[in-house]
Amino acid sequence: MKLRNDRIDPDTQPATELIFGEWYPAMRSEGLRRGKTTTLLLLGVPLLVGRKNDGGIFAMRDLCPHRGIPLSAGWFDGETVQCKYHGWRFEPCGGQCVEIPSLTQIDTLEPTRIYAGAYPCREVDGYAWVYLPEAGSGRITDETVLPSVPEVPKFSGKFRSAHLQADLPCNVDHGIIGLMDPAHGPFVHRAWWWRSAASIHEKTKHFEPIPDGFRMASHAPSKNSAPYKLLGVYGSDVTTTIDFVLPNRRYEVIRAGEKWFASLTTVTPITPSTCRIDVMACWNIFYSVPLVPTIASYFGAKFVQQDQETMVEQAEGLRFRPAMMLIDDADKPAKWYFALKQRRLTGKGEHPLSGPVDLHWRS
Repeated sequence: MKLRNDRIDPDTQPATELIFGEWYPAMRSEGLRRGKTTTLLLLGVPLLVGRKNDGGIFAMRDLCPHRGIPLSAGWFDGETVQCKYHGWRFEPCGGQCVEIPSLTQIDTLEPTRIYAGAYPCREVDGYAWVYLPEAGSGRITDETVLPSVPEVPKFSGKFRSAHLQADLPCNVDHGIIGLMDPAHGPFVHRAWWWRSAASIHEKTKHFEPIPDGFRMASHAPSKNSAPYKLLGVYGSDVTTTIDFVLPNRRYEVIRAGEKWFASLTTVTPITPSTCRIDVMACWNIFYSVPLVPTIASYFGAKFVQQDQETMVEQAEGLRFRPAMMLIDDADKPAKWYFALKQRRLTGKGEHPLSGPVDLHWRS
């Protein structure tokens, strides 16, 4: 299920610096048919994404290296991409030029020494993930040196899954700190099936540093959230662990004995001033109960839509470039995120968490 918004002009939103040298979910891979391509923006980079006749997927920079026309204006025959302007033909996975029709027998130019922009692209958890390298890093010739593609943790061979998407009319920073904000639940997600304003109470959570992020350590989930209460039917202690990892990933794992629910939520920059939230979830709870995936997707979409609508309303104010006021302790994770991002962009500084810490807030 995909939720969209077009009420806010993205040009009115403040931009932010983006993190390259990472894997990002470009699109749902079910939308890629053999022999077909589609276009999209990812971190402001125009991409041509497609599926070859052999089922493999690819992602090219949607610009011909010859004269700059979008490659999407040309043709894809399931094997190669051909530019509409002068017919240059490229192998899409590596970007190598395989033909320049205008060359004659007296030309010495070797087409195979020319490359269009192409990026590592892999299919994981129903998404086409694209690795966008840092500027100036050159063409990637050995994908084995890249980090692993992120994926939803899984703890059994049989499980069900669901996916949600929503466009957010704000930069990735606002999307991420909204994602990790612990205090908005009783207000933004006020509903009979989640929680009420009257359910707000004080909480203490234990955090610890992890590489490129931080972890909310294993704990009993909120007792004022109806979905968590349902897991009590299994008769086991219910625990949840939440990790945030740069540049944009929130992992949550809920366990009740051998039953589990896991999700990976990402906030992906589309441009420096807009982003998209993707939720990928897998579970074996209530595995044999009919309609559970349909019901879960319905309420999950409602949940994400509440966040989306709030971000749309926030964007009305953000166009005036207000300063942010981050408080302790509820906004401490947001402060950690900004510190981690700055350390990543500059290569300087220490991890913002020197060790484990307890945070307190009411929600």
